[in-house]
Amino acid sequence: MDRADSDTPSSETPVVNKWPITIAVMFGAFMAAMDISVVNVAMPYMMGGFAEDLSSITWVATSYSIAEIIMVTMSGWWSALIGRKRLFLGSFALFTLGSILCGTAVTFPQMIFYRVIQGIGGGALIPVSQAILRETFPAEKQGMAMAVWGMGVVLAPAVGPILGGWLTDHYGWPWIFYINVPVSIVGILMVAIFVADPPYLRRGLKRVDWQGILLLSVALTSMQVILERGQQQNWFDSNMIRWGTAVCVVSFIGLIYWELKADEPVVNVRILRNLPLSLGSIMGVVFGIALFGTTFILPQFTQELLGYSAYEAGLILAPRAFMLLLCMPLVGRLYNPVDARILVLFGTLVTCWSYYDLARLSLEQGFWDLVPTLMIMGIGMPFMFITLSTLSLSTIPKADMTDASSLYTLARRVGGNIGYALVATLVARGQQIHRVELSAFITPYNPNLADFQRQAADLLVQAGLNPAMLQQAKLGLLNTLVNRQATMMAYNDVSWILGFLFLATIPITLLLPVRRRKRHGQDGTA
Repeated sequence: MDRADSDTPSSETPVVNKWPITIAVMFGAFMAAMDISVVNVAMPYMMGGFAEDLSSITWVATSYSIAEIIMVTMSGWWSALIGRKRLFLGSFALFTLGSILCGTAVTFPQMIFYRVIQGIGGGALIPVSQAILRETFPAEKQGMAMAVWGMGVVLAPAVGPILGGWLTDHYGWPWIFYINVPVSIVGILMVAIFVADPPYLRRGLKRVDWQGILLLSVALTSMQVILERGQQQNWFDSNMIRWGTAVCVVSFIGLIYWELKADEPVVNVRILRNLPLSLGSIMGVVFGIALFGTTFILPQFTQELLGYSAYEAGLILAPRAFMLLLCMPLVGRLYNPVDARILVLFGTLVTCWSYYDLARLSLEQGFWDLVPTLMIMGIGMPFMFITLSTLSLSTIPKADMTDASSLYTLARRVGGNIGYALVATLVARGQQIHRVELSAFITPYNPNLADFQRQAADLLVQAGLNPAMLQQAKLGLLNTLVNRQATMMAYNDVSWILGFLFLATIPITLLLPVRRRKRHGQDGTA
């Protein structure tokens, strides 16, 4: 798709303060992305503090996600309404206020309300920061710009469980929110000093698209509730899930129809006619599923089956985070001289390799057994993420950059929500299936079972167990062993599925446009 130079970042006058601007906006993007996952390891502690069960306490994450994802989608509209810099500063301030309030919450309803405030503030920070960085760096540095942006947005979900676990173990869960405050204050001051709105941004609205806002809110809220509650409600066996799905589908169809004919839509869906953006968004969904699904499954695996603490479970993601940090600048430098499709294919295959290793884990694995696999994953993911983030927005007119960035961010966030729901469902169903399969081997004719019972009896007698309780204790040990093995096999199944999901993106990768070269060495648009 060809565009005049005036419509793309390639004609931008170099920005003098590009690195202070980069640091300023990355403060916001990093904190908003981190707060998606930072609460996961602290939820067991919140359950005790608020006297809520697991089903209820997950609303601490759900309420933030609903508010955030709505604001992500509306970022372009809000930018036009009040100006992009005002939107970023206002969102940053609201996010900081919400963080303070969350740390002071003493009742569960208070926590939910404060997380909604925090989510509203955090929603615009990620897409707006991406749009600002796209316009701050010249065309030949776009790959590096997205590498810097990716270092914040992709590292944050990995750092969140590590930091959240450490703070929770040492200082208590309120500090996972208080830690945001000093960083946010520095970020707000830097944005106020260094960031300015360019003259070409669309400003002002003749009318408010109330119908679009209503349809968008209903569609995204119902989708989020379905994904968060589906497994607990046994999916479509539940009337709530069936009705919620109907509302979600009807709302999305109505939203698309309404926004296509609206003069000033709250969501600019017309921009998805841009092929790189639409293809990149589709692959962004897959990337979100894998990234957030793995971020969810690995701490669960280590805590549930290996007995790790909250901090240790979060620390298991550190090798991946380290390699992400190391490889992102490399991908940024390779973006110009190497065909984007080659970079994406390389990242896909390397990431599939890591999932192949994860699919062969056992209960005997230790921390250092997981390190090489997670380092491999940390090498592969930047080649996909940075390249897609750069290529997807490469032919977007400057005036539409915030709208496009919002939709691309939305695709990745929706993928993340699907990843959480998919992993939770697959693990729960896989446990049941594998338990039935393993139970078939528990027969009096299985010599391995007889050996296990003799060894278990000897250990229990040595431990001083009453002989009258011996048979019941042996059955309890056997049941625990079967459940642990069934859960391990279910986690392995999830890794296989995520790996094959990446392989399925290869045909889409081949459809990505080829970047033409300009005579002076800069990349042309596709």
